[in-house]
Amino acid sequence: MKGTLYGVGIGAGNPQFLTYQAAECIKKCNIIAIPDSGTENFISYNIVVQMIPELSQKQIIKISTPMTKDKMVLKEHHKQGSKMILKYLENENVAFLTLGDPSIYATYMYVHKLVEKNGGQTKMICGVPSFCAVSAALGISLTEGNDMLHIIPATYGLEYALSLSGTKILMKAGKSFQSIKEILFQNKNKFDCYMVENCGMKTEKKYFSIEEFPEHTGYFSTIIIKDKKKESL
Repeated sequence: MKGTLYGVGIGAGNPQFLTYQAAECIKKCNIIAIPDSGTENFISYNIVVQMIPELSQKQIIKISTPMTKDKMVLKEHHKQGSKMILKYLENENVAFLTLGDPSIYATYMYVHKLVEKNGGQTKMICGVPSFCAVSAALGISLTEGNDMLHIIPATYGLEYALSLSGTKILMKAGKSFQSIKEILFQNKNKFDCYMVENCGMKTEKKYFSIEEFPEHTGYFSTIIIKDKKKESL
């Protein structure tokens, strides 16, 4: 195969988070793969095209990434996506646009592994992860001293996560927000809680306490939970 599949991290929402390395890779690739969840809302494409207008002139291939936890359904879609990409790799490089960083809860990695397994060349280009962008937007640190940092998918339960010492990051909190909010209220004397919706986007909203949290939130919401320091109890 002549081509390479690039998993390109485009950062967390703000087009200016796009790194020079990511931009150069996207510019040199004629084939651009974007995740397609079926909503016709191609967020990664809409972010990148603001910084790289010539993206609109490139060939775009949509890789089906349904919003489901059904492992068999996901496995089949990942398989189909990798087959499509492998055909293009016979003659072309392919850049797969990935929100945040491709190594952090990214659908891209499933396709990456299948392409490698079937003889394709792959390379990952790191991006600004959402939780780093969120902490910067809030003006707070994620860790200090010997604090530990835990990255947690919000849809898979919270009780055990709260027992972990240090800072807890809840990724993509929208679907489980009501139960998360209830549990955090029950433990508000133990933790300082922050949240950012749609970080880096025009619709970004910041919250600095559990009391400020809204009734509902969307898919691109990241919650930071920090242990209260002893002196603040």
